[in-house]
Amino acid sequence: MTDRDPRRTDDDGGEPLPGVPEYESGDEDVVPSVADRPEQGGSRDDRRPFEYRRADASDERPADGARSETGRSDASDACGCGSCGCGGESDAESSGSTAVADGGATPANVDGEGNLRDVEFTAPAEGKSQDLENGDAPDERVGVPEDVTLDTPEYGIRSEMNDIDAPDDKTWFMELDDAVIDEDRCIQCGTCVAACPSDSIGIGDDGLPKLVKMCTGCSLCWDFCPRGGMRYERQWKITGGDDNVSGAGDPITEYSAQVRDDWRESAQDGGVVTAVLSSLLEAGEIDGALVAMESDDEPWKAESFLATTHEELVANAGSFYNQTMALGNLDLGRWEHKLPDEDLSLALVGTPCEIEGIRALQDFEWDYQSHETGVRAVDYTIALMCTKNFNHQRLFGDQLEENHGIPPEDIERLDVVDGRLTVQGRDGDVLLDEDIREFHDAALKGCDECADFTGYAADLTVGSVGSSDGFSSIIVRTETGEEAWDHAEPALDYHDLEDRSAVGGLQSWDKSRAFEALERPFDPDAPRFIDYTDHVENYGTTLNPHEEDH
Repeated sequence: MTDRDPRRTDDDGGEPLPGVPEYESGDEDVVPSVADRPEQGGSRDDRRPFEYRRADASDERPADGARSETGRSDASDACGCGSCGCGGESDAESSGSTAVADGGATPANVDGEGNLRDVEFTAPAEGKSQDLENGDAPDERVGVPEDVTLDTPEYGIRSEMNDIDAPDDKTWFMELDDAVIDEDRCIQCGTCVAACPSDSIGIGDDGLPKLVKMCTGCSLCWDFCPRGGMRYERQWKITGGDDNVSGAGDPITEYSAQVRDDWRESAQDGGVVTAVLSSLLEAGEIDGALVAMESDDEPWKAESFLATTHEELVANAGSFYNQTMALGNLDLGRWEHKLPDEDLSLALVGTPCEIEGIRALQDFEWDYQSHETGVRAVDYTIALMCTKNFNHQRLFGDQLEENHGIPPEDIERLDVVDGRLTVQGRDGDVLLDEDIREFHDAALKGCDECADFTGYAADLTVGSVGSSDGFSSIIVRTETGEEAWDHAEPALDYHDLEDRSAVGGLQSWDKSRAFEALERPFDPDAPRFIDYTDHVENYGTTLNPHEEDH
């Protein structure tokens, strides 16, 4: 027997290690020396690679119980892989696929060329799932264990989880929602959307404000709401002085005017609003004007639009009778391609409540987040005389189409003049002429509380009351408004306001109606902002609704 290398023995230097070939001296070419081996930690390329091979059906298998080349016992290692020589029948052989020595196998659903075999798919079960194609919530939950509730906790969970009370001076969107929106008193001016310093308020599909992310309780949405925390008559006095609270306010001058150009035929009354905005654009005084345009999807439904050319202004001339959430559209990101990067100046055309809102927002230096640039850029404000506004669906769908058989697409012109609503068809015929009070159910209920028919807080007020057909009535209220008038004057035919008493009379009627509807005192000398607790006492709404289950 030859001498054994001690490296080939066990710890006692005795019997050979099982399964390891014996090494005789002189066989240095069989076992490399340590110096010839790659150092530990070398790359994989320095080491001898593993070799894989496919099993072949002609490979001989040892007899049962014999030891294979690998030293395994076939009887004990019969794993069925088909590649280790164990003698077991592999699943791969029985299915026709080819096994590989590393334990893998080609997929059973392809042939040797990689082509997909015929595959049978199991049809989905019928009658087992609910139809949610239209986005409806499921009406039944399946597999819910007994005594387990999956409903989202309501606001009452706040008081159950902790004993922390909200500070007394915090007012939340929930309070605005409870006292104004849910009570159908929202006038859809969008002031709350613009005021939110965390962009937590958006506009819902119904055109009403909605919470889109967590409310921080900053109170600004409540404070600036003309039907909530803002005492709008105090804003009149702050904007125009002590005399700006009686009659039609304290104007600088008043005119009846109309545009000379032919495009006036498509405008409302005298086309003065379009003329003023167009002249300001031409003079480089403004970069654009936020106006109303007709929706592409619904006839006679107004949407906010930023006009930056004379052509866009003329194309969107005319009046609409639903709110556009104008101040909620002062996030100028959607129109940034039409505007300069800096030194931005805009004009805003809106109802008196919208002008009250923008004036109040501009009086404070708070950051209004995405609406900040738009709020600060408004340099000119034009108010449209307004006694009330309407919900689009209730006016055009429920009242005109269903009750009077006049679909919106058949309407060429709609006016509210002298307390009557008139509808003119495409062929010029008058389709309807009725007292506006017959359409009270279609009006926004919050309009009943408004005493601002003539837009006390605006630079210019424009309407039809007080002037003959084809002319607009203009009230110049501020020096900024006078500047805007001077730019437009060359394009206008004008004279002194024809009937001041008509304007003052309708303003007085509007105030008397508001005094009947207001549940709070009308006081131009009181603080501008109304505490929510005071509102609760006057209107009977819920105190701290965020702690209740809503």
